[in-house]
Amino acid sequence: MAVVVPFESHSPSIERLTHLVARDMERVNATILSRTGSEVTMIPEVANHLIASGGKRLRPMLTLAMSRLAGYRGDGHVKLAAAVEFMHTATLLHDDVVDESEMRRGKLAARLLWGNEASVLVGDFLLGQAFKMMVEVGSMRSLEILSSAAAVIAEGEVMQLTAAKNTATTEDDYLSVIRAKTAELFAAACEVGPALNGCSKDEQSACRSFGMNLGIAFQLVDDALDYGGKAAKLGKNVGDDFREGKITLPVVLSFRRGSESERAFWRRALEEGDSTNADLDEAIALMVKHRALEDTIQRARHYGAIARDALALFPSSPMKEALEEAVEFCIARSN
Repeated sequence: MAVVVPFESHSPSIERLTHLVARDMERVNATILSRTGSEVTMIPEVANHLIASGGKRLRPMLTLAMSRLAGYRGDGHVKLAAAVEFMHTATLLHDDVVDESEMRRGKLAARLLWGNEASVLVGDFLLGQAFKMMVEVGSMRSLEILSSAAAVIAEGEVMQLTAAKNTATTEDDYLSVIRAKTAELFAAACEVGPALNGCSKDEQSACRSFGMNLGIAFQLVDDALDYGGKAAKLGKNVGDDFREGKITLPVVLSFRRGSESERAFWRRALEEGDSTNADLDEAIALMVKHRALEDTIQRARHYGAIARDALALFPSSPMKEALEEAVEFCIARSN
């Protein structure tokens, strides 16, 4: 059983954003390739398995776009964008080990091909390379933003561990997890360019707000897609969150709104890990009954609107319009 998550009828894309940063992105990709090189042959093999697997590179694109929006004309944003992508890739390698995931971006997770130890250690290598590039750029403020983000993301990972399989998790608890685990890197990716350019605190804060709220919206859509999407688009199996016992917002809403017998179902399936494929169908049915998927998307739209409002500080331009459309794209990904 699957459910179609309702979205608006138009189909926004990130093509305009991709086009506007294309030249800079070529330099980022070249930097990424050169920095994954190592005499230890397993390192480029594991790193490139994930890096070359067709991700949208949204976070480094945001670094490039925000740098240009803020009027930056130097070259440092290229290394910072590559550092952001390395940080993201490292967290994915680590996540897949923690979650015991089997798929990532439509391919077998690196941990199944090279083992958990190699996945963790190559993730550490990429973090090290990211920090080397930050230092090379020579902006203390940019280094502060990204190093703080690395610490917050790690905190988010630990917070998620404590919330895992805990049906007592509240909506506020869950939003705290995704702010740290997912949205913080979006926020940092958007803030470093304006910081590098020496923009005003108001402009840096606006860019950070854009990234933070876009990141929350992005994750909430992912949460809904895990129960209402298609495996080919997800790059992982539908229902992975359920099978892994993850407490996400659709679960939180369904649990809160459910009867005592329905809550007993969630406790058995997620806390006790006693679930079957038929239980996934039951979980989706309960989410439909309690409008949990629709309301998760509504919350994503709310955060998307805050992200768009954050750009009001900047004058109209093709880049600003492309960033606004990128927000719509992130929310409408299942179209």
